[in-house]
Amino acid sequence: MATASCPAGTQPTVLVIDDETGPRDALKLILRTFCNVRSAENAKAALEVLGQEPIDMITLDQKLPDRHGLDLLRDIKHHRPDVEVIIVTGYGSLKSAMEGMRHGAAGYLLKPFNVNELTTLIQQTMDKKRRLDFLRHCLRTLPDLWGAAEESARAWDEVKAGYASLSINTQSDTALQPNDMNLLPILSDTLEATDRQLLNHSSRVSFYATLMASRLNLTSSEQKALALGAFVHDIGKTTLPSYRFSEDQILPSGEASLCREHSDRGARMIAPLGLPIEVRQIVASHHERWDGQGYPRGLRGVDIPLLARIVGIAQTFDHLTADVPGRVTLPLDVAIQQISLQSHTHFDPLLLEFFIQIVKDSPVSPFAMDIAPAA
Repeated sequence: MATASCPAGTQPTVLVIDDETGPRDALKLILRTFCNVRSAENAKAALEVLGQEPIDMITLDQKLPDRHGLDLLRDIKHHRPDVEVIIVTGYGSLKSAMEGMRHGAAGYLLKPFNVNELTTLIQQTMDKKRRLDFLRHCLRTLPDLWGAAEESARAWDEVKAGYASLSINTQSDTALQPNDMNLLPILSDTLEATDRQLLNHSSRVSFYATLMASRLNLTSSEQKALALGAFVHDIGKTTLPSYRFSEDQILPSGEASLCREHSDRGARMIAPLGLPIEVRQIVASHHERWDGQGYPRGLRGVDIPLLARIVGIAQTFDHLTADVPGRVTLPLDVAIQQISLQSHTHFDPLLLEFFIQIVKDSPVSPFAMDIAPAA
C-alpha cells in the first residue's frame, strides 16, 4: 500500500462524508494510518463537524440522503475555501467530474477505488493545500509584495523560496528564475489561494484573449504577453481582504474604492518578476475606458494599451456569461447585446465588434474548462 507521509505532529484531519457504512469504514481504515479521521453520514452532520473543529480535507460522496454532494461542495468552498475536497463516488460521469472540479474539488475518484490511487491523490492534495496555505499566509502578512519596488522584490524572494521548498516538482531553483512559464505555477496558486473562482475567471479570460490574438496581426511575443497578462489581470485582487469573486462587480461603476485599487496593486505586485512590460500594462490598464472614465489613470481611446483593451472586453464578457455560484448567468445572446451597448463608452468599438464576431463563430466554449495560458 502506498502511504502518504506527514511530519510527526502535523497529520492532516480528514472528514469522510458518505452515507454507506461499508465505503465510509473502508476510507476511515485506510486514512487513519496517516491522517486524523472524522466521519459523517449526511450533509447536516458534515456541516456540524466543520463548525466544531478544524478540517484540512474532505472526501465527499456525490449522493447523500439529505443533499446532493455538489451542492454541499459549493457550500463548503464558499464558506471554507481553505478546505480541500476530493469527490469519491460510485455515481460519477465526465460531466459531474468537470462540474465538481469547476466548483473547487481538488480531485475525483470512482468507487470501487484503488488504494494506491486514493493515497496518492490524498498526498498530492495535501501538498497543494500546504502551498496554498503558505501563499494565503504571505498575502496576509507581507504587504510589501505590492509595495515599493525594492521592498516588493525582497518580499517576492521570500515567497518564492518558501514556495519552492513546498513544491515537489521543483528540483532546483528554476522557480526562482524570472521566466514566464517557471513563474506560472506560483501565480496560478496565488489566484487559487484567494478564490478558486478567481482562478477559473482568469483562465477563461486568457482563453478569450487568445482567441483574439490568433486572429489579430500580433507578433508571437505580443500573443504570449496577452495570454499571460490576461491570466494575471486580476492578480491585484489577491491583496484585498476577504475578497470573494462571487461578490465582484461586473462593471466599474459600482466597485468599492478598495476594489478599484487592484489594478495599481497588481501592477506593483508583478513589477519585480521580470515579466514583459506588456503584461504589466494589461494588469494596470484593463479597467481603463474608451471614453476616459475608467481607472486608475483615466486613459482615453488609443492611449489605452492595445492588449489591455482586449482584456477589458474579455474580462467583462466572462463576468456576464460565466456560471458562478451566487450570480445570474446571462444567455450568450443577451450578454452580447448588453456588452454591445458599451461600445464607444467602455470599449474600443472596432475591437468589440471583432470580439463579438469571434465569440459567435467559435465552436469552443471555455465555460467548463480550467485552463492556463499556453507556453
